[in-house]
Amino acid sequence: MAEKVVHKSWIIQYNLHSIIGILLLVFLFVSFYVIGDNSDGVRIPHNKPKRKKSSPKCDLFSGSWIFDNVSYPLYREQHCTFMPDDFACHKFGRKDSKFQHWRWRPYDCDLPRFNGKALLEKLKGKRVVFVGDSLNKNQWASIVCLIESTGIPSLKPLSYKGNLIAFEVKEYNATIDFYWSPLLVESNCDDPVNHRIRDRIIRIEAIENHARHWNDADILIFDSFTWWHEHQMTLLWGSFNSSDAIYKKVGMKLRRYEMALRTWSDWLEVQIDRNRTRLFFMSLSPSHKNATDWGMRNDQTCYEETEPISRKEYWGSQTDRKMMEIAEASINGLKRRGLDIQYLNITQLSDYRKDAHPSIYKRNWVAPAKK
Repeated sequence: MAEKVVHKSWIIQYNLHSIIGILLLVFLFVSFYVIGDNSDGVRIPHNKPKRKKSSPKCDLFSGSWIFDNVSYPLYREQHCTFMPDDFACHKFGRKDSKFQHWRWRPYDCDLPRFNGKALLEKLKGKRVVFVGDSLNKNQWASIVCLIESTGIPSLKPLSYKGNLIAFEVKEYNATIDFYWSPLLVESNCDDPVNHRIRDRIIRIEAIENHARHWNDADILIFDSFTWWHEHQMTLLWGSFNSSDAIYKKVGMKLRRYEMALRTWSDWLEVQIDRNRTRLFFMSLSPSHKNATDWGMRNDQTCYEETEPISRKEYWGSQTDRKMMEIAEASINGLKRRGLDIQYLNITQLSDYRKDAHPSIYKRNWVAPAKK
C-alpha cells in the first residue's frame, strides 16, 4: 500500500527574524550607492549646517526612526501583485498599519525619497541578484513592489526556476532576481520550498553550484546569518553522494560561519568581474525575543508591539555581535584583496523596530510528513 502523505505545521519559534519595517530601507541604501550622491541623492537637513567637502561622508546607518504619515508608506501591500504570502501581514490579519509609516533618518543627512524610474535608468540592461535566505527575499519583494508602484507597464510575471525567482522590467531590459541560498555555501537546506531540515549538512567548501546562477550579475546583495544558529551542524567535505566523503559534527557556530565566509570570499576574489559587478553584504536582523530588553516581562516577545524602541543607541541583548564581527572581518579582507564591497549595517537600526516583525501575520510554512 502506498504511503499516505499528510501535512503538519512546522513550528518555528517566534517568526521574528524578518522585519517588514526595514524592507524599503536596504534598497534605499543600495539605490544611494548605485545612483550616487547627486542632486537627487543625500540631502542635508535644513536645521544642520552644510558640511564642507572635506567632511567625512554621512553615516547612513546611524540615526533614528521618524514617524511620517504623509510620504510613507511608499507602497501598500494590497496594491502589490507580487507580494509573497510570507510577508503579507495585513492579508493574514494584522490590523494596525502604523509600523509602515516610520522613516529612517540618518543624523547628519536625509535619505532621498525612493525614485523608481531614476533607479531603473541606472539599471538599464543590468541584472541585480539578492542571494541568501528569507531576509533577502524580503528585500527583493520590497523592491519589486516599489517598482510596480511607479506605474511602469512592461512588468513581466515572475519566473521560477529552481532556487531562482526572476523579475523582469522589459522596458528597461533590467532583471531583479532572488536566489535561495540560506548558508551561501551548498547544503541540504537548499531546496527553495522544503528546506526546514533539523539535521543540517553543509558542504563547507562548495559554492559553485549556487554561484553559477549569479556570476553574471551586475549587482549582488548577499546575506547569511540566521541559518547558522543551530547548536550543532554537520560539515561535509566531498559530495553528498560520495562514498569517501568526510562528515564531522561541529558545535562551534562562529567557526562554521567563518569557514563558510572564507569559501564565499575566495570565490568572489577569483570569479567576480571587478570592473562590472557591485557587491553588497547585509548585516544580521535582530529577533526581539527578550521583552525585558525594552522593559516588559521576560515571558513576552514582540507580539502585538506597535511602536519602535525610542532609546538612543539601543542594542538588543540577543543581537549576535560576534557573528557581525566575523562578517565585517571577511568584508575587510575582501577589500584588502582589492574587491569593493559595501557593508549594509542595518542591525542596530533594525534593533529599534520591535513593532515590525511579521510574527503570526504570515502564511505558515507546512512540511510534508509521511504517516
